[in-house]
Amino acid sequence: MTIAVTRTLAVTLEQLLADARRGLRRLTPLEVRDAVADAGALILDVRTPTDRAQFGCIPGSLHMPRTALEWQVAPDAPLRSPKIQGLDQHLVVVCNHGLSSSLAAATLQQFGFLRATDLIGGVIGWAEAGLPLEPPEGDEIGIQR
Repeated sequence: MTIAVTRTLAVTLEQLLADARRGLRRLTPLEVRDAVADAGALILDVRTPTDRAQFGCIPGSLHMPRTALEWQVAPDAPLRSPKIQGLDQHLVVVCNHGLSSSLAAATLQQFGFLRATDLIGGVIGWAEAGLPLEPPEGDEIGIQR
């Protein structure tokens, strides 16, 4: 007996991104700066070490690569970062252009972090707004072993 399997694209990339952003109140670079300064928001940088070295890092951000994000943030994760303090914490995810960060922030909201969001324009938008960047500090990945 032969079973035929047909795969279809259920959603487009544009639809996936729009769905992720529907629950986010995305922040401009200046709003992120203020959220960190005024309310203690934590910036999670999900970029690769290569991108961080090439484009620089937002001061005070925590490197949490996209491939490890869920294992570093989930309330039930055994490797949860000690910087993640509770579901009411304001988390702002950043990537280079503000695309994959939207998907990551939507995932954090699924875990119950209702104040999770992302940075419009990513690190590139941050730099274009004239905000400071710094080189990465060695291997500051948030993974605790």
